[in-house]
Amino acid sequence: MLNYNIYRNKKSNSPWITFVHGAGGSSSIWFKQIRFFRRFFNIILIDLRGHGSSRNLSSVKYKSKYTFDDVTNDIIEVLDFEDIKKSHFVGISLGTILIRKLAELSPKYVLSMVMAGAIIELNFRSRILMHIGNLTKSFLPYMWIYKFFAFIVMPNANHKDSRLLFVREAKKLYRKEFIKWYKLTSEIIPLLKIFRKVEIKIPTLYIMGSQDYLFLPSVKELVAKHSFSKLLVFPKCGHLVNIEKPDLFNNEILSFLKERLIINSKHQVDSI
Repeated sequence: MLNYNIYRNKKSNSPWITFVHGAGGSSSIWFKQIRFFRRFFNIILIDLRGHGSSRNLSSVKYKSKYTFDDVTNDIIEVLDFEDIKKSHFVGISLGTILIRKLAELSPKYVLSMVMAGAIIELNFRSRILMHIGNLTKSFLPYMWIYKFFAFIVMPNANHKDSRLLFVREAKKLYRKEFIKWYKLTSEIIPLLKIFRKVEIKIPTLYIMGSQDYLFLPSVKELVAKHSFSKLLVFPKCGHLVNIEKPDLFNNEILSFLKERLIINSKHQVDSI
């Protein structure tokens, strides 16, 4: 089973929030969210297979080619083990794809979705990057590829802290693990096409940075078509919005949950 950490709220009936990181990251990227959200919710932070404290599991259990179904079912296994029937979900980058996939496979678990730095479509530049990665992953050090991607996705000076965190976490991956996750890109384009076409009727908040040049345009198009979705764009902010604008990020999520009345009457969140 995946490694995970739980932070329980003092109130026994507090609702759950499940945080899902992106490829190359770990649950540690949510360090600016833990103290804030544990005042109102029970929190579960999951390390995906091969990442963070789940790193050593990959060589023992996960030997076959990865699929999005497999990686999503890892999360469901943790929820079932902890008897978490329903949860709000917050994801970043590739973590948003996993949350959306979970909502498709088992919507009964999902009260709401917060998609930060969401990946909804790969534009021409993104596809070129994926192609370059496929051509070079077998012979170039994987950290060269990762650093290159980090700079392309987060090129500005104000993205420096996010970029360094992105790279520092990726150093904890094994090369074989990097390649397994990279091979998932073969599934992404058809999967995202389905996500854009088929709306799941679950309240969804997209939080994007105005400087997230690769992914923001497609999210704007999707939200314009999907009635259960809402978009917030943070000014002067890049891909990792939870790192660059943590206070704004935290408060907007809490406001979203309260405004949409997602939390039922017996689980009301106290005012800040």
